[in-house]
Amino acid sequence: MNVASSVTAATEPVAPKGVVAASVYADGRRVANIPIEEASNWRTKPGHVVWIGLLEPGMELLTKVQQQFNLHDLAIEDANHAHQRPKIEQYGDALFIVARTAQLVDGNIAFGETHIFVGDGYIVTVRHGASTSYAAVREHCESCPRALSRGEDYILYAILDFIVDNYSPVIETIQQEVETMEELLLETAISRTQIQRLYQLRRDLLRLRNAIGPLVEVCRRLERDDLTMVRTALQPLFRDVTDHVGTVQEQIDSLREVLAFAFEASLLVGQAQETAVSKKLASWLAIIAVPTAFAGIYGMNFEHMPELKWKYGYYVALGAIAAVCLSLFYRFRRAGWL
Repeated sequence: MNVASSVTAATEPVAPKGVVAASVYADGRRVANIPIEEASNWRTKPGHVVWIGLLEPGMELLTKVQQQFNLHDLAIEDANHAHQRPKIEQYGDALFIVARTAQLVDGNIAFGETHIFVGDGYIVTVRHGASTSYAAVREHCESCPRALSRGEDYILYAILDFIVDNYSPVIETIQQEVETMEELLLETAISRTQIQRLYQLRRDLLRLRNAIGPLVEVCRRLERDDLTMVRTALQPLFRDVTDHVGTVQEQIDSLREVLAFAFEASLLVGQAQETAVSKKLASWLAIIAVPTAFAGIYGMNFEHMPELKWKYGYYVALGAIAAVCLSLFYRFRRAGWL
């Protein structure tokens, strides 16, 4: 009689608030869903791995988890307070890892955190803020018992890979918006709303880059350092995650450059339009200056002006005004000012 069948008939525990999932696995297959209070008993059994997922737990729940796995006080304190930068810490034979998550909420990037405890026979994830559920990771791992049977370090890889993969939809959505804005910016001058959006996108991308940048060092330590919780055979998997993070960084840098170019192009378009308007105004002012000059000269109230007594003076003055104005209009039109 195998382990799975021996516990099938057991009553499934009701997960308390803050616990998304708490399961134990043996040979890559789920043995049972367990209460937190029984986690230490299961993880000490040979070939068993306890996988617990928590969502914004309170200190009381974290304390229960700490007691089950003998977690370090500093790691628990960090897990209780969000706003940690990505890092990896080793406490004895256990690892504590912090990774930043990102999602688009109402067109803006919202950030969250995932704190991961990894030790012999267990892995605990603590999510804070904006983050996609790791149910997809659990389902994927359970669908591949052979891969899941590798242990807790494989689960750690799957979670980190899932976090990095979820950066891509955020970047792709922003990229589509940037491409749309580029097309509009080349056709018309940038508006104040668009300027604010460009600035906001560049700021969010910078925050995203700063959030995932330290994750490169985390993955490099997992792939290179002689960590007791990461077997040599799985180090290439973490190297793959490192490459993915590097690709995301390159995409972010490219997008920020495109946004900078779009902003500069919009300014150039605006300046070109202002210059065109200025040329038109200057051209019309030059044309209007001609009749104004004639009217000013012949509007002077001098008694002795030779042209005032001339029979054809009025017609000659109008003709001269028309000829000069048309000549200026032709020249400005030919020069592209009108």
